Amino acid sequence: MRRAAWAALLLVVAGGALFLACRKNSKPGAATAAARGRQVVILGCDGLDYTLVSRMLGEGRLPNMARLRAEGGYWPLTTSIPPQSPVAWSNFITGAGPGVHGIFDFIHRDPAQQATPYFSTNRIVNDDEKEPWEVGSYRIPRGSERNELLRRGTPFWEYLDQIGVPVQMYRLPANYPPSPSSCGCVCCLAGMGVPDAFGSQGTYQHFSTRRHVEKRLGGGMKLAFERDPNTGVHTARVRGPGNEYRAQTPEMTIDVAVYPDPERPVAKLVYTNASATGDECVELVLNEGEWSGWQELHFLKTPVGPTFRAMAQFYLQSVRPELALYVSPLNFVPTAPETVISEPPSFVSDIGRGIGPFATVGFAEAFKARDQNVLSDEEFRTQAAAVLDEHLRMLDYALGRYETGLLFFYFSSSDLQAHMFYWDSDEPHPIRTPEQARQYQGVLEDVYTRLDTAVGHCREKLGTAATILVLSDHGFANFRRGVGLNTWLGQEGYLAAGTGLLVDADWSRTRAYGLGLNGLYVNLRGREKLGIVDPGQREALLAEISAKLLALRDPQNDQPMIRHVYRTDECYSGPEAAKAPDLIVGYERGYRASWNTCLGDFDPAVVIDNNSAWSADHCIAHDLVPGVLFCNQPIVLDDPALIDLAPTVLAEFGLAAPESMTGRDLLRPAEQRGAATTRR
Repeated sequence: MRRAAWAALLLVVAGGALFLACRKNSKPGAATAAARGRQVVILGCDGLDYTLVSRMLGEGRLPNMARLRAEGGYWPLTTSIPPQSPVAWSNFITGAGPGVHGIFDFIHRDPAQQATPYFSTNRIVNDDEKEPWEVGSYRIPRGSERNELLRRGTPFWEYLDQIGVPVQMYRLPANYPPSPSSCGCVCCLAGMGVPDAFGSQGTYQHFSTRRHVEKRLGGGMKLAFERDPNTGVHTARVRGPGNEYRAQTPEMTIDVAVYPDPERPVAKLVYTNASATGDECVELVLNEGEWSGWQELHFLKTPVGPTFRAMAQFYLQSVRPELALYVSPLNFVPTAPETVISEPPSFVSDIGRGIGPFATVGFAEAFKARDQNVLSDEEFRTQAAAVLDEHLRMLDYALGRYETGLLFFYFSSSDLQAHMFYWDSDEPHPIRTPEQARQYQGVLEDVYTRLDTAVGHCREKLGTAATILVLSDHGFANFRRGVGLNTWLGQEGYLAAGTGLLVDADWSRTRAYGLGLNGLYVNLRGREKLGIVDPGQREALLAEISAKLLALRDPQNDQPMIRHVYRTDECYSGPEAAKAPDLIVGYERGYRASWNTCLGDFDPAVVIDNNSAWSADHCIAHDLVPGVLFCNQPIVLDDPALIDLAPTVLAEFGLAAPESMTGRDLLRPAEQRGAATTRR
């Protein structure tokens, strides 16, 4: 996250120039006049479910989507294998599958480090490992860190950029850090994948007087207040990122004093934003059950600066009998982010000046806090609704500055609220009564109606000339039972470990292992660091494991749990295919990989009940959870897929798809495709 002051200044200057280019179209002679004047608008609604949308259309509850259906059509949209969001959106971005873009799961493994997992879409790399200068107890870093985008392949908008077509994209998934614009016609705010100030995908902090020890979980910290016995003041020591100016980079902190009113359910929060030029005292008064707006937090790295600027929202959860305060993940300040999250870098600042502060972390909804029972259903619903309010405000801003070219806008609410609230079955819910399950399914349906209103708003702003597409990357299914893939592999003699791959695996006796939400790997000699399976035995081993998995039954009801076992060497092709898992496990509805499986751990049984608020998912067989596609123009193919969107967009602006794209143009018959254009 580190940036030198001069580098920051250069970024601001360069960003301003690129932003002007984005608005003015830096290559006005490259595209035809018709292409330059075209309008193509895509609303990406993550996880919008085809079955639920179809039912609500039939009930007349999505009138604006119904209008698109009447003008053009409505189709199930074939998703990716596996149907995970970073994989699916990378299919959309490149017009090709994982063999081209190299994203196979949320979690990848490094074979050179023997199954060490890492986040699949980006990573921090050190370009220069120079030793820092030591100044007393402080040090001055001399190396440089940068975030690297791990998605490969060429994004479709690069071809539009080269011919001068303006491109504006808001909260685009699987594009952090944002890929650069070669000709200055692209403005992109990165979405899914953007970290918080810790470099994580969102780490909340929850303080309570009920708690006496600190507990750190994946996605959160459960912390205790520090109470002054003399004054009775409770202090929440809010953790910040590591301080690279101190040895061992200890966390920076800000003390937030909390003064509960002795009679009323209200409290005052007081903290200091420090800087080298002077301190600023910040005071907030919150009622019990009230969220603050975005509040800046300035962490001082050294007595003379610099500071690390972040922002968070405070939620006074309770005053009595226990004092409880929730602090959201530390987001970057849009007008002064500590890392580059948009292309050009000034684009996010322009949005921030236009609409005020907004969540920058890729996963803005507090699903981890709900899943770990820090927030209740109602508290999560309120927080998630506020996120959607932010996104709708940003959409209005985007439409206000859009004239021609491509506009893409992404909504996460239809996915992250669905993980908590989707339930389309009479079977017992993991944590709710039947009445509660219906109530919160209704909350999700309200999200769908709000998105339908957004579609109508786009139509009002754009008129009839624009090509409008509304799509989702996948659908949803109930998640009732978890499958312990590594537990099964251990019982069948394929995997030797006591508790997990990263703890005590015996690689000399391990032939296969599970990692990620859908992946299964062979411990292949010559590929994995400690591989033992001879390449000549791989084929027979994969066939054996696949047959056994397809025969696996739930002992509770004798139902099959696995619908497909995909051979990646049969369904992936391209330069990145060799990095893929050997098998992709496609679960039946109601089942998914257990949480322990994702990081290579074991479960107490092969099949376990899901007792989590995370009660719905989509990481199953891809044909069970198609996405949706609406268009105000007729589509000439009856089996549209995510990979078809990129070549379709290029064709709208007069370009034929490059050879790397395996998708098809959805709006023109085969005999018309590429007739007046050339491949690039």
